[in-house]
Amino acid sequence: MENENPMALISLFNDGPRAVFDRQQFEQLGEELSSSYQSATPFPHAVIDNFLDADALRPLLAEFPSRVGKDHFDRSQERLKYQFAPWEVEGDALRNLLTQLNSAAFVRFLEKLTGIKGLIPDPYYEGGGLHETMPGGHLSVHADFNVHGRMKLQRRLNFLLYLNDDWSPDYGGQLELWDRDMKACQVKVIPEIGRAVIFNTDLDSFHGHPEPLTCPAGRSRRSIATYYYTAPEHGVASLPKRTTVFKERGGTSDKRDWKITYQHFVNDWVPFKLAGVARKVGDKLLK
Repeated sequence: MENENPMALISLFNDGPRAVFDRQQFEQLGEELSSSYQSATPFPHAVIDNFLDADALRPLLAEFPSRVGKDHFDRSQERLKYQFAPWEVEGDALRNLLTQLNSAAFVRFLEKLTGIKGLIPDPYYEGGGLHETMPGGHLSVHADFNVHGRMKLQRRLNFLLYLNDDWSPDYGGQLELWDRDMKACQVKVIPEIGRAVIFNTDLDSFHGHPEPLTCPAGRSRRSIATYYYTAPEHGVASLPKRTTVFKERGGTSDKRDWKITYQHFVNDWVPFKLAGVARKVGDKLLK
């Protein structure tokens, strides 16, 4: 579902580094978009243009952390991608925006939008925060990890906010949402500044930006990512625990992550007392 009548939510984000979201207005927006969100395909999602006004976001770009001395992902499935936690951000305004995305007002908006009750934000930003992918980088199509290791909660939602000013479609980096059988991409989203994407994170919510970026040197694909969880009635022990599961697109050179495939096999089929040994054997064989 793409917002055909863009509504800038900057009115809900007051000027200044200590700005706050307005709960009542967010709840109203969540109710207005809930039907379209929950019926969207290939899985429940919303694409909202001008979620935060571009003119308000541009000053925050100067607060984006430096990559100097920072490690990045560089493997077949995830290439040239940097990840920054809020405590690595020095600017007050950008750090406050990340905080507001974990606020009660924003969580209530997500509950109204998605129909999922009891959402819990992640104060640790596990896997989230600020993301930056460099030219030539990509993120293969995947389903996300489903259990928060520290909080022992089930992952339910992703929120993405793009920070790419004057982004040409020719640069690539489109977010792709794939059907559950991995037969076709059904939605593509250009990562333009101010555009937000929200979607359910089930074990078959396949998404990514799999094509290498072709943006010029000196440009990069930037976004904010925050994730939301619930506490399962019977605890996370009742869930099949999954790390990120990468999927191959037919007719491409995409590669399976055999380490993860093996890890899931051990989790599902090897007795607990033998699982540690099995993982060590797998680590040696799949180096």
